[in-house]
Amino acid sequence: MKLKAFLLAGVASLAALPALARENHALLVGASTYPALDEKFWLEGPANDIDLVQSYLLSNESIPFKAEDVIVLADGIEGKPAPTLQAIRDAFKALAAKVQPGDFVYLHFSGHGSQAPAKDPDSELDGLDELFLPVDIGPWNDTVGEVENALVDDEIGELIGMLRARGVDVWAVFDSCHSGTVTRAAPTGEDEEKMRKLDPSALGVPQAAIVDAEGTSRGLEDPRDRAHAPVTEPEERREGEGAFVAFFAAQTNETTPEKLMPRSTKDRLQGVFTYTVFETLAERPGITYRQLGQEVLRKYAVKNLARSTPLFEGDLDGVVFGSGETADVRQWPAEKGETKLRLKAGTLHGLAQGERLALLASPADSTDDAIGYVTIDTASTFGATAVLEDGKTLEEVPRGAFLRKVDAGVDLRLRVALPEGEGPVQQKMAMAAQLIGERQLLGGRFTFVAAGEEADIRLAVIPESPDPEAIWILDGTGVLPVLESDSGPTLNFEAVPRVTTPDKGAEALAGVMAEQFAHIGKALNVLRIGAASAGNGLDVPVELHRARFDLDAGAIVEGSRAPMDTGNVPRLIPGDTVGVRVENTTDAPLDINVLYVGADYSITFMDRQRMQPGGIYNEDLSLISDESFGRDRLVVILSPAAEGTDVEDLSFLEQDPLMRTRDVGTAMGGFKGLLDEAGFGQKTRAALPLGGKKKGPEPMILQFEIDTVPGEG
Repeated sequence: MKLKAFLLAGVASLAALPALARENHALLVGASTYPALDEKFWLEGPANDIDLVQSYLLSNESIPFKAEDVIVLADGIEGKPAPTLQAIRDAFKALAAKVQPGDFVYLHFSGHGSQAPAKDPDSELDGLDELFLPVDIGPWNDTVGEVENALVDDEIGELIGMLRARGVDVWAVFDSCHSGTVTRAAPTGEDEEKMRKLDPSALGVPQAAIVDAEGTSRGLEDPRDRAHAPVTEPEERREGEGAFVAFFAAQTNETTPEKLMPRSTKDRLQGVFTYTVFETLAERPGITYRQLGQEVLRKYAVKNLARSTPLFEGDLDGVVFGSGETADVRQWPAEKGETKLRLKAGTLHGLAQGERLALLASPADSTDDAIGYVTIDTASTFGATAVLEDGKTLEEVPRGAFLRKVDAGVDLRLRVALPEGEGPVQQKMAMAAQLIGERQLLGGRFTFVAAGEEADIRLAVIPESPDPEAIWILDGTGVLPVLESDSGPTLNFEAVPRVTTPDKGAEALAGVMAEQFAHIGKALNVLRIGAASAGNGLDVPVELHRARFDLDAGAIVEGSRAPMDTGNVPRLIPGDTVGVRVENTTDAPLDINVLYVGADYSITFMDRQRMQPGGIYNEDLSLISDESFGRDRLVVILSPAAEGTDVEDLSFLEQDPLMRTRDVGTAMGGFKGLLDEAGFGQKTRAALPLGGKKKGPEPMILQFEIDTVPGEG
């Protein structure tokens, strides 16, 4: 699909005008209730999304937005106009009349999406237009062949093009989806979870019309390609035209949810994508769009937020909002209240009740020079209060003091939800869980909970599966992965680990499940540690590339090497290789370790090496096989090293932690000790600090998502 951008008269001459002071503008659209649709299709989250985004924009000190420059169209927010189709069109026209060259516009759309037969089939690979549904959406009109009052992807492109033609940079976020199914094999307890996708049949679109439209599909030439985003940037930007970045909550064949965010919230549904994007921005202001996308994907993996794969388009190497200071240190001004300190940061910024912060006389001070410490007493989305420790009083807090996060704590506990039901397989698993707990086979860090409770791993007995007497091991979403193919989507049971039960008693099952959980726990915790390491001070360029491998020749096919887009999740097919290029741009040695975490939670140690300042690591590391397909992760760990020391060796993570032995009394600290904890050694602390008292940059863990899919034929 193409973005229909166009130039207004006189745009070419705008570039010659004197530069004006940049202004930031926003249009926030949240559609929740749809009078023409059954109430079961109504949503709650879009209004909450818009409230969150508006609050962030108006309170964000580094990138200020004025209240009069933020247009809000959202039903469910008192005093705001409803997002009808005409209201959305009028808002775009008002923006176009107001903005000046060099300005920035943020656009946000939360609500239902759907699909309909394309008005211009040549513009759509799958023959379908993607739709955003305003609240006055009507039914399918067979006479004209369209859904009444739908905002079609092509028109969205034209509206955005109208802004860009004014020389305005645009970032658009779409928290809606257009297609896809979710097959949940294990309950999650999130009964309020809703999907932001409306099947075309709910709009009265005849199934025959959808089938006919899909019959015009030209498909994808390469199985490694993904369908285009609903709104994309043209291949060439025209002279005087502003830049464009777009974030989409899901691929066009996926669905995206709204749920309680954060989980501790009991009555506030949010779009998972919206909350995760702004949580990441609140924690790491000043990052690039590419870094933001990578961290969103990592949060999805670590927190089991959704099965969907967000899509990121445009100039991803630009800084989010087009300007702002990069902030690697999470700290905020300390404001004195009557009895406590206040700070303009809260749960969205990663703060929680009971967390400890350092009190600094100046934002430039080292944490080692802290003049005291505080404990978070209360925390809301955008604010928190803190009490001073060690008997200090508010009078002792100097003017201009700051509060800084002391450490990114890494919670290594994992919760396993037992399978739903009371059949013989479920009973055997319950007995095995009891044995695992009694014998402390997992060091006491695993907790078994009932089906449907909050969990990191969900067990399921699936009667319709290829092995109905097995225990299937799912992630926290409880959703079965789907594999796309020419014949349509199918459940990808091959990507789901399972343990057979007919050949095992409770004791044998306990031993096997303990090994499985330890293996899975190690993989999940490596990803958790990586998430906590973000923004630690290292700034080293890392690139991925793929190539084709000739098995007969035992070598890379000449000319096949090509870079991979690390701003999105690349697809690879059997016979592809994955390579990594790292350039040490620091003034100190760096150790590199590379791990490959499979969709089945396997961990393969790929390589380790030391890079001197200015050195380059450039290796082809792994070959994609046809044994299983799913979401894999390449983990690149960069550790500052001292001259004369051994190269950091993390190959032990590939080993079975229950078989690994250590000498009694061995004390492991720092980063390697934390990874040893991730491997479930003998220690049983539930949460560990990522850093320590070491000065300078901490190790950096980069996580790259990779989808492996079947090849041609």
